[in-house]
Amino acid sequence: MAVPKRRTSKTKKRKRRTNIKYYGESTLKHNLVTCSNCNEIIMAHIVCPKCGFYKGEKIL
Repeated sequence: MAVPKRRTSKTKKRKRRTNIKYYGESTLKHNLVTCSNCNEIIMAHIVCPKCGFYKGEKIL
């Protein structure tokens, strides 16, 4: 069985964990934009559920 020869240092452990991020409610606020057709607040890169437009084109 594989067993580490030495204990992982605090610095090494923290460097590895720098890529682990918390995705909470604050990140959702950055993805909100207004629809170009109806001015409804929607998430970016998503078809507007109210009017069905995406990038100025009728999708739904």
